[in-house]
Amino acid sequence: MYLFKAGDHIIAGNEIYGGTFRLFLKVLVDYGLTFSFVDMSDPANVRVAVTPQTKGIWIETPSNPLLNLVDMSAIASIAKDVGAITIADNTFLSPYLQRPFEFGVDVVVHSTTKYLNGHSDVVGGAVVTRHPAHAERIAYVHNALGLACSPFDAWLVLRGIKTLGPRMEAHQRGAMAVAKFLAGHPKVERVYFPGLPDHPHHELAKRQQKGFGAMLSFDIKGGREAAKQMMLGTKLFQMAESLGGVESLIAYPVTMSHASMTPEARAAAGISEKTIRLSVGIENPDDLVDDLRQALEHA
Repeated sequence: MYLFKAGDHIIAGNEIYGGTFRLFLKVLVDYGLTFSFVDMSDPANVRVAVTPQTKGIWIETPSNPLLNLVDMSAIASIAKDVGAITIADNTFLSPYLQRPFEFGVDVVVHSTTKYLNGHSDVVGGAVVTRHPAHAERIAYVHNALGLACSPFDAWLVLRGIKTLGPRMEAHQRGAMAVAKFLAGHPKVERVYFPGLPDHPHHELAKRQQKGFGAMLSFDIKGGREAAKQMMLGTKLFQMAESLGGVESLIAYPVTMSHASMTPEARAAAGISEKTIRLSVGIENPDDLVDDLRQALEHA
């Protein structure tokens, strides 16, 4: 965000990670930046939101937690027309499954805590750009603010990257098995996973991604109480807000990852009290399905 200055306007999706939403509206607005949140699954909404002050477009694809996709080429084209920078959060897929630079994006960010490290033992992030001027500015701010991680944490991330490919393949196998199971379960109202053919952005996912990833969400019938009982009943899926590690996690966005959003903002994003998010690990897919099956009996 140090690529911008006071008075600049940034457009972001209305369904982004709650921590990002909090950073934008609770921190960066105090430094003079302004934000608009739109349904970015339709590029026309982005074009309508552009103002003379628009200098950046923040892309999160797939989105957290409902796995909606953004057409990065279309958004990058809009940004180029108005002289804005595009920034893509690629945490959910990692470079193994998606490479935003190939679609015209200017800057890519990752939470290295997640898939790049992959073992839930690091807290870190990475910013990558294809423009020398941006790289110089980012490097200067990085040095001035002392944003470097420890040498050991850096080593852990580099260690994790060595197994990124095999891990992502294992993650995906489990996620597809889980998604298909949930899609056919009578207590599940809806599954949000781009790998299913009925997902509204399935074709875009096939064009833009190398695979469908391992994050998915679903709406459970019975609302908040059913969600609570189901989550308390899991044995393999651990209740935690993080994601991208070798172990499978289950989270409740309303009170966990997206608790910092207002009820109105969550409603606009489609996040409800019946929504549950899963980060599928590398365990045996049959074991994961069996765990969810027995947990749903408690709902």
